[in-house]
Amino acid sequence: MVLPSAVLSILANVPNPGEGEAPPGTEGFLEVLAWTKWIALGICVLGLIVAGAMMGISSRRGEGGEHLGRIGMALAGVIVISASYFLVGALA
Repeated sequence: MVLPSAVLSILANVPNPGEGEAPPGTEGFLEVLAWTKWIALGICVLGLIVAGAMMGISSRRGEGGEHLGRIGMALAGVIVISASYFLVGALA
C-alpha cells in the first residue's frame, strides 16, 4: 500500500516526543508505588493461604470446591496489581 504524499507530509511533521524522563521530584512517588505493590501482593498471598487453609478444612466435609472462587479472585488480584505496577512504572 502506497501512502499519498499529503499523508506522508503530515506524518513527517509530527513531532517526536523523545524517550521521555520522569519529572523532578517523582522519586518519592515511585518509592511509594513500590511499597504499595509489595503490601498489596503480601495481602494477596495471605488471601491465598487463608483460602487454601479453608479449602483444606472444608474438604473433610465435602465443601472444598466452594473456596476455588476465592483462590481465583486472589490470583486475579495478583495479576491486576502486577500489571498496574509495570504499566505505571513504564509510563513514569
